[in-house]
Amino acid sequence: MMKNKEMLQIENLTYHKNLKTILSKIDLNITSGKIVALLGENGAGKTTLMRLIAGLANNYKGQIQVECETKSENRKALVSMSDSLSGLGNGTSIKWIKEFYERLFSDFDQEQFEELKKFMKLNDEMKLGQLSKGMQEKLSIALTLSRHAKLYLLDEPFSGIDPMTRKKIINSILLWKDEDSTLIISDHFVNEIRNLLDEVVIIKDHQIAAQISAEDIRQQGKTIEEYYTSFYEDEE
Repeated sequence: MMKNKEMLQIENLTYHKNLKTILSKIDLNITSGKIVALLGENGAGKTTLMRLIAGLANNYKGQIQVECETKSENRKALVSMSDSLSGLGNGTSIKWIKEFYERLFSDFDQEQFEELKKFMKLNDEMKLGQLSKGMQEKLSIALTLSRHAKLYLLDEPFSGIDPMTRKKIINSILLWKDEDSTLIISDHFVNEIRNLLDEVVIIKDHQIAAQISAEDIRQQGKTIEEYYTSFYEDEE
């Protein structure tokens, strides 16, 4: 068990793209075993932060460390981030994608993927072009959680999934992650994931506006959504 071990450490992270500041002087520490909501309005930099953590974006200033790894190529082996699958053609089958993940990731668990695939009501013969947005999101979640990663990053994973299925998936997430692995979810359905959460991190104005335990929010007599929206009450 590694309950109190630092899983993710970010120090003084700054990232610019096309001369625009996306993230500025980000400091963030998350311990292992936590489920954390990453919240912020559209364009706040949530996806960029996840991509930087996962080693999918570079040319940043500062330091990102997952466990003891700071190099992006080494972090990739420890982090499993949800993928829009947009780089694959409409004729690509789920069977082909599964085999691709098996070749690409040594920690990909085929047995777990089969369980998740069944739960998501997907089958090997389905092709990407035949899948609705919600079904593609279910496939992405299944692929992401079928790796035995140290850190899982789910970026807006539920936006196209119907409410009943969304609830079933959220209620089952704890069954699919290792106990000492960490999960960060960027999501707009804050109230639906509230019972999963250990911590909340809010990005605003390119920086971390808050990092607080879910229990501390509850002790304030607020829901997580109320706490989050309070950061925008003064804005029109």
